[in-house]
Amino acid sequence: MLLFQAPPPTRFDLNFNLFGFPIRVHPFFWVIAFLFGASSNNLINILLWVFAIFISILIHELGHAFAMRYYGQSSRIVLHGAGGVTIPESIAWGSSYANVALSPNQQMLIAFAGPGAGFLFAIFILLVVALTGGVVDLNAAYLFGILPFPYAHYPNGSNIVNSLIMTFLWVNIFWGLVNLLPVYPLDGGHITRYAIMQSDPWNGLRKSLWVSVFVGAGMALAGLIFLESMYTALLFGLLAFQSYQILQSRQL
Repeated sequence: MLLFQAPPPTRFDLNFNLFGFPIRVHPFFWVIAFLFGASSNNLINILLWVFAIFISILIHELGHAFAMRYYGQSSRIVLHGAGGVTIPESIAWGSSYANVALSPNQQMLIAFAGPGAGFLFAIFILLVVALTGGVVDLNAAYLFGILPFPYAHYPNGSNIVNSLIMTFLWVNIFWGLVNLLPVYPLDGGHITRYAIMQSDPWNGLRKSLWVSVFVGAGMALAGLIFLESMYTALLFGLLAFQSYQILQSRQL
């Protein structure tokens, strides 16, 4: 999946370690994050978008990384233009290196840990808002992207605080739900793959790819017709096409 593969390192990458995980941020990540917030003519709101996307995607990938660590798998994180990826690394095995063998259930839990970390972060924000006297109006219209943001309000709070809360909630809840759709290479696509392969080891991969094709195509149409989002239509159309390409290349 070229769209979601980690790009090669550049001299402009931001590199740091967090909780023992090597993290690399490709410069194109900042460009895409900036474009997401560019619909606002307010520079402060654009910077809030960039900050919220960076923190939210980092939390998402750390969810995967901590789940891998729990099962004995080392990993590193790369944030790039299409989001982020947590890459498992080989571990020392005698005089060479080997990969950790994970069961399907473990793979499913690792895949869910990313969106799960985002949901927990959103719950944490809601609790902080409630305990500090704020109000959040969170309903299905916001979750499914019909309205762009949940409404957050502090009676005497600043617009910057309210905007940051709204952005964090929308990114972590809405994007988390989208990430659980059974479309490759989203987390939901990996969960579907391992779930089907447990009951059908021989044809599970092929079936999961067909699910990805049809759900991706359906989401592309929904994005174009109902959400009027060209970005959603193009993204899921591309993911559906990539799944179909895998089916053809492997003759599944």
